[in-house]
Amino acid sequence: MPSDYDALKSKLEAHGQAHLLYFRDRLTDSERNSLIADIAEINVEESLEHFQQAMLAESQNDTKPLDSSMEPVPQDICGSASESSPEELESLENRGLRLMAEGKVATLLLAGGQGTRLGVVYPKGMYDIGLPSHKSLYQLQAERILRLQILAEELTGQKATIPWYIMTSEHTREPTIQFLSDRNYFGLDPMQVLVFEQGMMVCFSPEGKILLETPSRLARAPDGNGGLFRALRDSGIIDDMEKRGLVYVHVYGVDNVLVRPADPIFVGYCDEKGAECAAKVVHKALPREAVGVICLVDGKYNVVEYSELTTEKAEQRGPDGRLTYCLGSICNHIFSVPFLKRISGSKKDGLKYHIARKSIPVADPDTGESKAPSKPNGIKIEKFVFDAFPLAKTFACWEVRREDEFSPLKNRPGESADTPKTARQALLSFHQRLIAAQGGIIVDEDGHPISPEDAIVEISPLVSYRGEGLTPLVEGQRLRSPLQLNPTVNHSKKLADSDLFLPPEETVH
Repeated sequence: MPSDYDALKSKLEAHGQAHLLYFRDRLTDSERNSLIADIAEINVEESLEHFQQAMLAESQNDTKPLDSSMEPVPQDICGSASESSPEELESLENRGLRLMAEGKVATLLLAGGQGTRLGVVYPKGMYDIGLPSHKSLYQLQAERILRLQILAEELTGQKATIPWYIMTSEHTREPTIQFLSDRNYFGLDPMQVLVFEQGMMVCFSPEGKILLETPSRLARAPDGNGGLFRALRDSGIIDDMEKRGLVYVHVYGVDNVLVRPADPIFVGYCDEKGAECAAKVVHKALPREAVGVICLVDGKYNVVEYSELTTEKAEQRGPDGRLTYCLGSICNHIFSVPFLKRISGSKKDGLKYHIARKSIPVADPDTGESKAPSKPNGIKIEKFVFDAFPLAKTFACWEVRREDEFSPLKNRPGESADTPKTARQALLSFHQRLIAAQGGIIVDEDGHPISPEDAIVEISPLVSYRGEGLTPLVEGQRLRSPLQLNPTVNHSKKLADSDLFLPPEETVH
């Protein structure tokens, strides 16, 4: 036994965690050393404090009614894409593009989740939803960033570089790096792509016992997207942001197929409002839709989960018939770099812990084999990125059309919602609407107009970010489905019939 074994055993016993040494007599010397090193990596007392804080927060949420402390967000900090004029949107967009040309804007992708719910064993960003081009989520986002750089340079004459930070987990880091490297970062400069890893937290039994995944390894899980602030500090990424002179960072989740990384309109609006924290939102479809809402709680900006809303609050409406609490949170935020530095500067960042009851693989006490039960057996502790909202001194919301900007990919094929099929259809439908808005008509092989839901139209992000540049290509044209618009098209002329069936770009699997 290692010389520090007795001290470790006493420490674990003092905190009710002696079971972590249950398999010690069955382990090889190497396995025993590995287990002891794994335990030594964590602060047992601190981990237990986090568990207790999370459990207490849950119990308080269950007993503390929010009705009396909730208020809707003030109208003067809420902008809307659908209620803004084309001139106003162009002004905001140009403001954002100029900031990009000045090197003041970056994107930060939250990509720690594996594709478990999708039924795959690789990072969700590598997933192919079945587009005609077979582009992955990572490729779509990278090409949107490339297109923005072109637009910023066309507007200002300055070469623009938009850093792409990617926060992965222990499980997704290496596959993500390999995937991007093998594909030459989809045209981005490797120096502008920075992959870093979020922290891990030990998992617990409902009684507060730290779980063993194997006889020689603790069970751990990523610390949630709110672990961003800790990861920015521990990885040195916040220092990199300051060295680059960045002012705004657009933070978003990997699974939204319609996401607009570094959306210049959103950036421009945030800058106009002087907000150090901003949220892009969609209008709730139904009062009881399973989405958190942004509101004031005790005078501070918060996201209240749908499960915390009473029926009265969920269904409350204003004089115009609009839901009072209608700003649906979609994990799409802008933070100023000074705000990120302030929050990440201390281990006590002010964010609360949440619990998630999950089915966690644990070592069988008889065989030592790692098994995941069919029902939840343990608790993961995590933080949410939106729990930083109450800490913001200035805040803003920007509402967008759901059908244009939000279609999450969460569930495997065959499920009822948020599947590859629904994500694919959302993107194809968005592209079809862009064509129609610029005067193009989608027809079948016989030349007959077809319904939007039957049209197959894919526009490469390298051709257009949100519809710009399409008019000279499609106006007055009858375009046959399936249609792919790729950057090989000569943009100085309208589409000829031979352009309608362009060869797909490199297929990514």
